[in-house]
Amino acid sequence: MSKPVVWTIAGSDSGGGAGIQADLHTFADFAVHGCSVITAVTAQNSVTTRGIYGLSSTEIKAQLTCLLDDMPPQAIKIGLISNSAQLQAIADFLNRWPERIERPFVVWDPVNISTQRDCLSSLTPDECRALMTEVDVMTPNTDELEWLSGTAVFDQPSLVRASGMLLESGCKAVLATGVHVDDDGGRVCDHLYRSDRQQRFCHEYLSTTHDHGTGCTLSAAIAAAVAHGYPLEDALVLAHAYVHKGLRCAEGVGSGPGPVAHTGWPTELENFPQVCCKTLPVSDVRFAPLKYSPALYPVVDSVEWLQQLLELGLRTLQLRIKRTPDKSLEQQIKTAVALSRHYDAQIFINDHWALALKYGAFGVHLGQQDLADADLNAIAQAGLRLGISTHGYTEMLIALRCRPSYIALGHIFPTRTKVMPSQPQGTKRLRDYVALLSATDIPTVAIGGINLANLDEVMATGVDGVAVVTAITQAESVEDAVRRLMARLEVRCAE
Repeated sequence: MSKPVVWTIAGSDSGGGAGIQADLHTFADFAVHGCSVITAVTAQNSVTTRGIYGLSSTEIKAQLTCLLDDMPPQAIKIGLISNSAQLQAIADFLNRWPERIERPFVVWDPVNISTQRDCLSSLTPDECRALMTEVDVMTPNTDELEWLSGTAVFDQPSLVRASGMLLESGCKAVLATGVHVDDDGGRVCDHLYRSDRQQRFCHEYLSTTHDHGTGCTLSAAIAAAVAHGYPLEDALVLAHAYVHKGLRCAEGVGSGPGPVAHTGWPTELENFPQVCCKTLPVSDVRFAPLKYSPALYPVVDSVEWLQQLLELGLRTLQLRIKRTPDKSLEQQIKTAVALSRHYDAQIFINDHWALALKYGAFGVHLGQQDLADADLNAIAQAGLRLGISTHGYTEMLIALRCRPSYIALGHIFPTRTKVMPSQPQGTKRLRDYVALLSATDIPTVAIGGINLANLDEVMATGVDGVAVVTAITQAESVEDAVRRLMARLEVRCAE
């Protein structure tokens, strides 16, 4: 497939550290094709900005329409806009986006002051509102957030208030960057605000004077990741990891602040942020490890299935019964626990953690939404193992905060067992996830649409186990299906 196309609408930094230059470096690292719409040419080095020469709205519109005719984007990053005429031209262009072309995701880094503290734009906050309604996420730093909202930001309530004003002006999401408030615990945190959620992406403070182009690079990375099909939260995680390593590796060029380094697709867990949510309780106790590798891991909906598969030699299974607890369900869980002990098997109870705790199950498997309601400390202290479902980078980082016994990665292929809100991950992303988690000692399990035909491709990613449903439950011969899957797994593990 050809590379996704991403546009940057921004100014040119003659010093090469920010603006169009930083955006195109970032696009190259994220394997997208970058196109540029120049709003202004700056006479700039690492110490000062000596001149800003804005293009006319006609010249900007000409660039936009020319690109749209031949190279429509999957995402657009907007940076420096010099004046109201430029902003109105860009806002009108996005507002009149043709229906025949899929609308791109739009990221706006509302640049106003340079790293060298030079004023770059004559825009007023009122003039900016015309563009906010066309934007999917804005990435203001503290100065820009205060300027746009007219609100001083010094604590959590003022941060929420200022970000809320941008949301009320029509922007779909606000990522307030580099804001320091009391409950960040001395870390550097970016705060995401949407109508339905709040999240923080935090790193330990990194001392460096070489941070020129940080905002440009972050917003460009977000746009590039979204163009690859990642949801916003995962795009933010990738962008933060990219910028964090870029700051770690940054070097001076000239006498002033050096540019953020461009170091390739993020692959090292140490560079990824900690994802913090108000609804996520964090366990004080690490969950016990598995007894043995998950290997072939069937997910079934009755104790009859458990009995049959245990008799065929399987030792890692999950009982997933999606219904409100009643006496029948409680009896099934009690029986499942007895089977687990009789066969010395790793049987996980899906969702119903309280009943699993009551009867002393081997383990519990929880989805992301269930984490907020479960008593993770009680589960860990009772010695139960914990497995957590994930569907991308953000959920993996949340799962890591809980220190589970294994992490499930899915869904890899289209699945018939339930309607999924996300797109299939595929084995390319699975390989990236497994490689990232290899820095931990937590086993990984792939799930979703896995069968004998694609098992080799899945196992080649380095995953520790595969969870299967219909590959066994809908097989003509269950015994034959189990035998062939287990044999294939043994071959892959021996290679």
